[in-house]
Amino acid sequence: MSALIDGVKYATKRQDLMGTYLIDFAAMFFAWPTTLFPFWADSLGSPSALGLLYSAGTVGALLVTLTSGWTLRIYNHGKAIIFAALAWGLAIALAGLIDSVPWVLFCLVVAGGADHVSVIFRATIWNQTIPQELRGRLAGLEVLSYTVGPISGQLRAGGMAAITGLRGAIVGGGALCIAAVGATSTFLPKFRKYDSRTDQYALQERKIRGESEREKDSSEE
Repeated sequence: MSALIDGVKYATKRQDLMGTYLIDFAAMFFAWPTTLFPFWADSLGSPSALGLLYSAGTVGALLVTLTSGWTLRIYNHGKAIIFAALAWGLAIALAGLIDSVPWVLFCLVVAGGADHVSVIFRATIWNQTIPQELRGRLAGLEVLSYTVGPISGQLRAGGMAAITGLRGAIVGGGALCIAAVGATSTFLPKFRKYDSRTDQYALQERKIRGESEREKDSSEE
């Protein structure tokens, strides 16, 4: 527990790190639709599409993985995460407005791809800027980032559906995601402006790791 607390203390001092956690939480909390899939399939008049609804996001993530070479040419990782989270919310909202199974699946594939883009760039910021001695302490925050958002998002989706109905929970959740991501990024300018070529923490870690590699090479000679 003390290690997790130390990690939280370190992360709160850095907007770029907090942005990776908060943007992801906002996206997952407001727009995670998985718990609604059985009811969604019924409302589409195609109970047999349930399995496709569950797998569509994975298909999107796989497509991004297979075509991820372009991510190496992106240096503004904060903006990339923001745009990916906005795309996730928009795709979920659009899916909720559509009554066609193929188009709903297409939107969910896009949403899954957008989420995986966010995963790639969040992991990149963590790997580029977190000091080696703090990796373990911040690993707890990374796990929370991946788990708490979707779990709480399922509670949000179920509760919202009980009040507004299925469509309201999906479309409203996507819209709230867009609003929350936009608001969060507004208050985190250092995260929004993160550039791996100029960020002080990325440059510092690059220098330390470069020196470590040189020392390792010289010791092996």
